[in-house]
Formats: sequence, C-alpha cells, structure tokens
Amino acid sequence: MIIVEGWARLAPGEAARFHAAARKMAEETRKETGCLEYAFSQDLADPDLVRVIERWEDEAALTAHFATPHMKEFNAAMANAKVVGASVKAYKCEFLRTLAGG
Repeated sequence: MIIVEGWARLAPGEAARFHAAARKMAEETRKETGCLEYAFSQDLADPDLVRVIERWEDEAALTAHFATPHMKEFNAAMANAKVVGASVKAYKCEFLRTLAGG
C-alpha cells in the first residue's frame, strides 16, 4: 500500500476558491482503480492550511492517477491559486495496525 500525506498553505482568502477544485478532484479520484482513500481537509485551527491524505493499492495505481484528466484539471486550477507553501510525500506501507474502529 502507498500512503500519500501532505499539506498546502494558501494565501488568505484562497481557501474558498480551492474548495470547488478539490471537491471535484476528490470525487473523480475516488472512482479510480486502486484508490482506497482520497480526502482533503481544512485545518480546524488554521483555515488557510489544507491537508491531503491518500491511500493507494500500489505504486502503479498512484502513477496512473497522475496521468488522469482530473489531475491535469486540478493542477491547472491550482496554478492560479496563491499557494504560500506545500509539502506532499508518499510512503510505502508494509505494516498496518488498526488503532480504532474497523
């Protein structure tokens, strides 16, 4: 399994514009083969900080995701956004332990 975790700090006032592009991106990505989870969230303490969490079956599924039309559309939308900083990293997960829930 591949886990992707990251954040983007948007300039003040940019979060509202980001939401529409992010919502469409998440909806389309969740339909992809190999996508186990895909979500954006706005930090509760800092509305200009957006986080992303993804889980993919394998590297091939993540690589295919980067070539999708909705990824290109999202990147085009983000090119116009004022992003102050960002960091997104992928991790290969070889161990899984359930801490709560199912």
